Amino acid sequence: MQKLLVICGPTSTGKTTLALKLAKKFNGEIISADSRQVYKGMDIGTGKEWGEGVKIWGYDLVDPTEEFNISEYLNFAKVTMSDIQKRRKLPILVGGTGFYIKGIIDGIPTVNIPKNIELRNNLENITTSELFGKLAELDPEKAGGMNSSDKKNPRRLVRAIEIAQYMLDHKSLKAKVLVFKNNILMIGLSSPTEFVSRSIDSRVDKRVASGIKEEIKKLLKNGLDWNAQSMFSLGYRQWRDYFEGEVEEARVIDDWKREEKKYAKRQMTWFKKDKRIKWFNIADISMAKDVENEVKLWHNRTNDKKS
Repeated sequence: MQKLLVICGPTSTGKTTLALKLAKKFNGEIISADSRQVYKGMDIGTGKEWGEGVKIWGYDLVDPTEEFNISEYLNFAKVTMSDIQKRRKLPILVGGTGFYIKGIIDGIPTVNIPKNIELRNNLENITTSELFGKLAELDPEKAGGMNSSDKKNPRRLVRAIEIAQYMLDHKSLKAKVLVFKNNILMIGLSSPTEFVSRSIDSRVDKRVASGIKEEIKKLLKNGLDWNAQSMFSLGYRQWRDYFEGEVEEARVIDDWKREEKKYAKRQMTWFKKDKRIKWFNIADISMAKDVENEVKLWHNRTNDKKS
């Protein structure tokens, strides 16, 4: 059975930095599990890191004007992981998009349910509250499990309605689950709330200084619309009112930081449900070495079983 190392956790915990060190140590290549980093030209706001000497897959998969879904990501990840493993390297899945990681490890039964264009057209001009009401009628359990962000996201609501309607119309069918069979070690990075809060503040300030406004200007100049799926990404949608002249930059930055912190809490809620994850506190001085030792033990055990 092939190996897969997963580095997960909330935003601003240094997942990619740690993964780059582990990749060099254990002859690995990284696969990004970040739903925002798939878009070309969206580098600063999504925090893409380019590891010297380490290949990172999953960046720049599609133009920001295009839509991209979990099914497309899983198909990409399956091919990429297989290729890395065939070259006798260690695939390291890194990111904070829990849905992507779950899809790779456990599979998602509804991932290949097709789009219903007619349904989408009928829902196009409906408010988010009305969309949520329709979802609650079709699938009360799904609606009840949504967080406040999901409830305000029209695309997620429409897709949820689409899936719920499909399942009602095809009760006798069992959706196929795409599961990758691997020997998996899941490492989670966490930190005290105050620590990650300061880290988020610092990271947002750095991205502003690095030219996030210029990056957005370029995207808009190249024809990207604010209603594109990519522009709903955290770190981009907060700037719309600024570019349309309705708010000051300071307000945008404050909102961005606040939304990043809310997102970090949602990520922890998601990941804490998975008891397979071994957690390490980034505030501990020995964290990096402790993780390296954990990976080394797992890596050696796996190799010993092969020999």
